[in-house]
Amino acid sequence: MEDIREIWDNVLNILKDKMVATTYETWVLPLVPHSLEDNCFCALTGQNLAVQILQKSNKDISKAISEVCGREIFFNIVYDENLHKQIEKEKKKAKKEEEKEFIKNLENRILPSKYDGLKQMQSSCNLNLKYKFDNFVVGSGNKFAYAVSVAVAKDPGKQYNPLFIYGGSGLGKTHLLQAIGHDILFNKPKLKVKYFKAEEFINDLVNSLAKGMDKANDKNKKMNDFRNKYRNADVLLIDDIQLIEGKPRTEEELYNTFDSLHNAGKQIVFTSDRSPDKFENSPERLKTRFKMGLLADIQVPDLETRMAILTKLAADRNIKIPANVIEFLATVYNKNIRELEGAFNTISAYASINDIQITVDSVKKIIGYKENKKTITIDGIIDIVGSYYNVSADDIKSTNRIAKTAYARQISIYLAKEMTGESFPAVGDAFNRKHTTIMYSHQKVKTDIATDRNLASDIEELINIING
Repeated sequence: MEDIREIWDNVLNILKDKMVATTYETWVLPLVPHSLEDNCFCALTGQNLAVQILQKSNKDISKAISEVCGREIFFNIVYDENLHKQIEKEKKKAKKEEEKEFIKNLENRILPSKYDGLKQMQSSCNLNLKYKFDNFVVGSGNKFAYAVSVAVAKDPGKQYNPLFIYGGSGLGKTHLLQAIGHDILFNKPKLKVKYFKAEEFINDLVNSLAKGMDKANDKNKKMNDFRNKYRNADVLLIDDIQLIEGKPRTEEELYNTFDSLHNAGKQIVFTSDRSPDKFENSPERLKTRFKMGLLADIQVPDLETRMAILTKLAADRNIKIPANVIEFLATVYNKNIRELEGAFNTISAYASINDIQITVDSVKKIIGYKENKKTITIDGIIDIVGSYYNVSADDIKSTNRIAKTAYARQISIYLAKEMTGESFPAVGDAFNRKHTTIMYSHQKVKTDIATDRNLASDIEELINIING
């Protein structure tokens, strides 16, 4: 009798380095090894969605098990209701223990006298209690930004100062920015944390200038009050900093505020919808300040990450949503997290109020999904990518190995798989290649996106073009 626990532990060691972190941590790690009979390794899951999601990874897992056992082994996952109940019970128990530990830690801390507790401190800093590190879903498109945000929160002012997080709307920039604030308040409550949107900075400056126009003394007082508000901080978190672009007086005040805090070793974190290099109407000396620490971009989450986000939302609110509905929503709302969460909120509220079952058909009616919306095809993607990189569609489908063509081909393969939902064999047929080649190209681009910002930017732009 082989030790299936030992086999599974060795398999996990192999898969950890080969699989996308989101898939591995969310779906594979919680699996429970059950049996190894007739060259079939069976694992149990308490997450119904795992059976469907891990179908794509079945061959990789089978290969890892075969490697450990030294013979060909097939892998199978079985949903177990008892395991599901056990997991839910453990979650509730862990949550209660976490709350007890939280209160215990809070009671042992020395808080500023004007605050009665951490929640009041968080409120005074304009922080939203729902934005924490522990409910931020990490995927390939945001893992770098997440990691450096955690590092900044752990040791503010020591490294990555300033931290500049940028990316499209609704991808989680504000979540990370506020999570940094929450984490610092909890672990270092003596530090003064200030979070605000750039719009507030602009409005405060305008009001201070306007109120001090009559008398010179009043003007000096108002401006001193304004400056003290933003410079009297150990950690300054500024959201949507792109809004100050092209406003000379505001940029001047921000520049001076930045220097004052940075020279004193205080931590500064910015978020923006674009990188500092694209602030075309801002002075160079301010842009160099933005770039002197660390730049971290956030990309559109992949399908698996979007499904993980929906699964977590459903679990947190104790709402049961079928696996096919989660996959449908994650496929439809593929541009940003805000739209995805908004759709989830609408569907769950509507279904609860009207007492209807959540199915793909009912969801389509709730969100007003139109079946005749633009159809994305593999050939259409190839044409767009070819035009983007000035490579013909025929060359992309050919065996041509010129670097430029091969690059466009790999990106076409990645987008075809991500945006059409077709299987690897089906994509392979469209490109006249074996599905294993398609899998390799898809994984390569997926991995490169995390470190190659130019590639990530190209992918985002191509997705927008393809979606029309």
